[in-house]
Amino acid sequence: MTDTPQIVLGSRNRKKSGEIKELLAPHGFDVVSIADVADIAEVVEDGETFAENAAKKAREPALELSRWVLAEDSGLMVDALDGRPGIYSARYAGENADDQRNNDKLLVELAGVPPEQRSAGYVCSIALSDPDGQIRLTTEGCCRGRIIDRPRGTNGFGYDPLFLIPEYHRTFGELDGAVKRRLSHRARAFQRFIPLLVALFRSDC
Repeated sequence: MTDTPQIVLGSRNRKKSGEIKELLAPHGFDVVSIADVADIAEVVEDGETFAENAAKKAREPALELSRWVLAEDSGLMVDALDGRPGIYSARYAGENADDQRNNDKLLVELAGVPPEQRSAGYVCSIALSDPDGQIRLTTEGCCRGRIIDRPRGTNGFGYDPLFLIPEYHRTFGELDGAVKRRLSHRARAFQRFIPLLVALFRSDC
C-alpha cells in the first residue's frame, strides 16, 4: 500500500482519538484528529442508532474538508434500563454532562437492581467517508459486561470505571491499555474494520 491518504478522525475526544490512532498505527495509516485540522461546527448527533450517528459524523466533515474522514459512535446499553443510555451515553445527564455526572445518574437508575441483572454491552459503530461524502465502509463491535455499584480504576473514560469484565474480575477502568485494546467494543469493531480499510486503499491506489 503506497501513498495512503491521510485520514481525519471525526472526534474531538482526545482519549478516544488516542485509542483509534494506536489501533491504526501498526497498519501504516496517517491519522489526525479533526481538532487539529480545522475549526468546523460540531455534527448534530440526531440519528436513531449508533450506525446513523457514525455515518453522519463521517459524511458531514468529509464534505466540508474534502478529505477522508473516519468516525465512530459508541455507547453503553444496559439491559435493565431497556438499552439506556444508548446513543445518549455521552450526554446522559444533560447536554453539558461530564463522565462523573453520567456515571452518577447511571448508578442512581440502577439502585436496587441486583448484580445478576446488571448486564450491559458497550457498542461501537464505525463509518468511513470518502472526500465526496460517500460512506465507503461500516462495521460494528460489542463487548459484554456488567455494571458494578461503585467506580473502580482510573484508566479509560466514560463509563469504564463501572463496566466490569467478569472473566477478568476488573473494570475497563482497572485494565491496562494493552488488554483493553484486545477486548473493547472499539477494538472489536476495528478488528473487522482494518482489513476492509487496507483492502479499500489497495484497490483505490
